[in-house]
Amino acid sequence: MGYLKKITFLFCLISVGLYGNHELKKADVKSTFEEMLALHVEHQKIDPLLYVRAIKIFIEQFDLSKMYLLDREVEDLLAISEKKIENGIKQYHADDLSEFDRINSLIQKAIVRVQNWRQEIERELALSAIDLQPTRGETYLAYAKDEVLLKKRMHKTLVRILMEEKRINQIAEWSPKIREKIFTLWEGRFQRKEKNYLAAGAEKEHFLALHSLRALAKSLDAHTAYFSPEEAREMRTALEKQFEGVGVVLREGIHGVMIEDLVTGGPAERSGKIQVGDRIVQIDREAIANKTYEEILKAMQGKGNKELRLGLQRENKSKVHEVFLIREKITMSDERLQYTSHPLADGHVGVLTLPSFYEGGHGSSAESDMRDAIKKLKKEAPLKGLILDMRENAGGFLTQAVKISGLFITKGVIIISKYSRGEIKYLRNLDGRLFFDGPLIILTSRASASAAEIVAGALQDYGVALIVGDKETYGKGTIQYQTITDKEAKNFYKVTVGRYYTVSGRSTQIVGVKADIVVPTIFASYKIGERFLEYPLPNDQVASAYIDPLSDIDYRNRNWFQKNYLPNLHRPGDLWQKALPALKENSQWRLANDKNFLQFLETQDKIKGRSARTFQRIASPPWGEEDLQMTEALNIMKDMLTIHKNP
Repeated sequence: MGYLKKITFLFCLISVGLYGNHELKKADVKSTFEEMLALHVEHQKIDPLLYVRAIKIFIEQFDLSKMYLLDREVEDLLAISEKKIENGIKQYHADDLSEFDRINSLIQKAIVRVQNWRQEIERELALSAIDLQPTRGETYLAYAKDEVLLKKRMHKTLVRILMEEKRINQIAEWSPKIREKIFTLWEGRFQRKEKNYLAAGAEKEHFLALHSLRALAKSLDAHTAYFSPEEAREMRTALEKQFEGVGVVLREGIHGVMIEDLVTGGPAERSGKIQVGDRIVQIDREAIANKTYEEILKAMQGKGNKELRLGLQRENKSKVHEVFLIREKITMSDERLQYTSHPLADGHVGVLTLPSFYEGGHGSSAESDMRDAIKKLKKEAPLKGLILDMRENAGGFLTQAVKISGLFITKGVIIISKYSRGEIKYLRNLDGRLFFDGPLIILTSRASASAAEIVAGALQDYGVALIVGDKETYGKGTIQYQTITDKEAKNFYKVTVGRYYTVSGRSTQIVGVKADIVVPTIFASYKIGERFLEYPLPNDQVASAYIDPLSDIDYRNRNWFQKNYLPNLHRPGDLWQKALPALKENSQWRLANDKNFLQFLETQDKIKGRSARTFQRIASPPWGEEDLQMTEALNIMKDMLTIHKNP
């Protein structure tokens, strides 16, 4: 999700759909999509609904910003008769991509038209002596009615790019040469995407198949998708929190390719010879001045060898210094669970910030990190309460959500899952040991999704935790099968295979997990959530499983479960629900009398209803740097501790 903090690491920075070793053919489209259909929870074959959706998505995935195509051009493409739909489905079954190719031809013409305009506008702006005024970035909801309006959009965009680069780079000498440098940088960025649609020969077939597969996959539902190998590698790293490399984050800027950041504990940081802001001028003693960004990234990855020599220039220095590094497996510790503590009376409250539900090699996982953090907190001082911060947690491995929920209950069902043929399965905690049984707050937001909603919903159902944050979470209640973490896979995709429900039988799909105590976050005013996506699956519910029916357990094992599991099921508690009216009243009073929080709400009102794509953090917010939601969560925890002491 683009509104969350996202650092893109060196190994995965290659442009979306970069043409690599895995060449797609037209015949791959049907065979791969049929694989996905066989797994999907709702759709098992291509039909007119999916076909029309795919055509629309093929257009949108090219021109999401509405900067290339005209309204009438799109209308013509989407005016699809029943006969055309029937022919299109026949073409699909015959491995014929003619209709997608026809759309691609129009896209090519649109690209050439816009490229000509860009050259003209860039030349004019580079040489202009007029003092340009900053323009606000605009999100266009409709295609331009004519070429005049479309060209105006491009002019505004290029002016905004100029002024933004001037601000970011703190440019004092605003010369034509500097403006040309900015446009050269951005032309490279524009053309990286455009060239995929302008390709010819085998390369054209590959990209046509890739774009067609993407459109067909997305037609199934909001979370089914097809990925290039480069995207799959990026996602695998995000899930596993590990990658092989030297631990640098790169940024392409007007002065070249710069070191944007160093990964904590990586070879680059440990060398002590590389600084943020260094410019790369050589890779393995070869100059990179005339290389494209993709070529530079490929060179950084190497061809299977471990050694890497970087020639670097420091700011305002002409001397090139060489650094020799060895690529290695790096664990992204900054992207894993972090914990802090807050003193309280004769003990302390622990705060666990969990960015995702990760699981990698060498035993690293979200659950093991959480166990370790709680153990350390218990050792430091009496642990009175815990706050689990998942405000920016967009999910991850389902198994990790089950294991983390299991730290706070004895035995019982965490998730109920339902698949395409109505088959119901139960994911259980069988451990039987409570790792922590004190007051627990789960801090959520509209950005808390998927596995984060599983944990929040399960622990809310069992009465173990109070949910504090935005009115509801994201609302993703579906299960995906993915080939992304399968290193032997030839095709990379995720496909929605089922729905999940919490132990009470409720689904989080679209509706999310409702907060027990509403404390709005920075995401509250934005249109973030499943209900704002195209083609979300509907919400439904199943029977509760507080008393586990064991219906999915093999009869040979059922006796063990009846003896050792059912007698020890976690019984839902009602302490916090009984105390909720008083806790809510106290919280509302505090927030209504907090000047900083009122200032925060006033700012949020001004941006109410904005698209998730426009999300940005406010630098130097008027309410100060304090984490207002965490402060209130700590205040609620103090109230809970009073109740816990005197139930």
